[in-house]
Formats: sequence, C-alpha cells, structure tokens
Amino acid sequence: MERKLSFIEFMRRSGVLLLGDFTTKSGRKTPYFLNAGNYNTGEQLATLGDYYAQAIVDSGEEFDILFGPAYKGIPLAAVTAAALYKNHGVDVAYAFNRKEKKDHGEGGLLVGTTPFEGARIAIIDDVSTAGTAVRESWEILKEYGARMTAFYVSVDRCERGKGTKSALRELSEEFGLNVYSIITAREILASMPEGDSVRLAMEAYLAEYGGE
Repeated sequence: MERKLSFIEFMRRSGVLLLGDFTTKSGRKTPYFLNAGNYNTGEQLATLGDYYAQAIVDSGEEFDILFGPAYKGIPLAAVTAAALYKNHGVDVAYAFNRKEKKDHGEGGLLVGTTPFEGARIAIIDDVSTAGTAVRESWEILKEYGARMTAFYVSVDRCERGKGTKSALRELSEEFGLNVYSIITAREILASMPEGDSVRLAMEAYLAEYGGE
C-alpha cells in the first residue's frame, strides 16, 4: 500500500488528481477528476514510467509488444519501455499508431515494432472509461494477426459500464484481456481521512455509479 499512497501523492503533486466538483464526459457529477495531460515535465514522465513498469512486473504478464494508442498512449509506451529496461532489465519492444495513415516515406499506420502473427500485445493507456483506445487498437492489430492479452491503466475509476459490472471488467470479458491498474478509485477513497467531505462524496458517487 505504501507504493499506492506514494502514487496518489504523486498524482496530486502533479496536478493530475483534482478534488472538487466536476462533470464527466458522460454528464455525471463527480467529486474528483483525473487530468493526465498535466504530466508535462521530464521528471513527471520518468516517474510515471517507473510506476507503470512496476505494475507490469507485479502483474507477471508476459507479452511481445507494448502498444500505446495515439495520442496519450504514445509517451506512456515509450517511458514505460525505458523504465522496464532501466529498472528491471526487461527489454520489451514497443509500438504506437498514428491517427492517420502515412502515405509517404516508410508509410503505414504504425511506428516502432511491427506486430507479427500471434504476437501478444499489452495495451497501455492513462484512464479508460468507454474502452475506446482498446477497441481502436484491436481494429489495427487484428490485421496483423496479433492478439491483445493485457491492458494497463494508471487509475481504475471502478465505474460500471453498460450493466452492473465495472467498465474495465466488461472490457476484460469482451476482449479476453487481463486488466491492471496502478491504483483504483476505491484505494484513493480509502487513503482519505474518515469523515472527510471529499471521501464522503466519493463514497456516495461510487455507491451510485460503481461497478462490480
């Protein structure tokens, strides 16, 4: 739990974990908001890569390529691949996609390692709600005969998807993915003092929108 608490503090210090009164893209009123775009310095990115790399090692997953969906997944894949090698001696291939296919030079939609038939792909992203990054990645990767096996995010918001299950669990079952997060919304909640107003608001929010 010590590492999780340090990650929560890192998010707050970086201006990524914001507490207050916000409205999500889906229109839900939420007492907290995650703005991963506020990781904007070399030190922050290097530190974030360290946390992701540790989460990957702790998961015990084996894969062939770390894939970062454009746009936010691109720097995440790069810094995490570097951290895996620097901190753990794991030299993993990585790749990312362009939003538009390049029709000159080397051409193509992908940059980095080209997936091969049967390649095991781990997707990395910041926060997933609707699973858009995974679905877009699948449309690209299936053309190479590769298969997605794991999905890593920084924060699991623990919110339900279309049914009673959490959105990430639905995604896991839909694509046969093992899903991992550095931290969960419930762990963020648990780190707050009893009776804290934001904690109470988060408890109410997850009671209404949380998934199994």
